[in-house]
Amino acid sequence: MRTLTVVPPRRVRRRPDPLLRDALGSVLRAERTAQRRTLSDVAGDARVSLPHLSEVERGRKEPSSEVLAAICGALGLDLADLLLRTSRQVRDLTSVVEPAGPVLSSAPTVSLSLVA
Repeated sequence: MRTLTVVPPRRVRRRPDPLLRDALGSVLRAERTAQRRTLSDVAGDARVSLPHLSEVERGRKEPSSEVLAAICGALGLDLADLLLRTSRQVRDLTSVVEPAGPVLSSAPTVSLSLVA
C-alpha cells in the first residue's frame, strides 16, 4: 500500500537589509580608492570636511543630497551612477541564502497508489 506524501517547499532565509548609508559609503570609498585618491584630496575638491567624508564612507553619517552631489562632483561620478552601483550592492547583499543540507524541490511531490 502506498501513501500520499507531500514534501514541503524548502525554506529560504533572507539576509537583513543593509542601511542605505552603509551601501552609499562603500560605493563612494571604492570609487575613491579606485582613483587612487586620498580622503583629503576628495574632501578638498568636494568642500566637505575630511572627518565628515570619512564618516560618510564608513556609513556613520547619513549624507544630505547636497553633500552627495559635492562628493560625486569631486569624484567625477554621476549621481545616477552612484545610485545604480548602490542599488546593485544592496541587491547583492540581500540575495537569498540557501539553507544548509539537502536541496528539496520547491514544488510539492505527490505520490499516490490505489489498493485493490
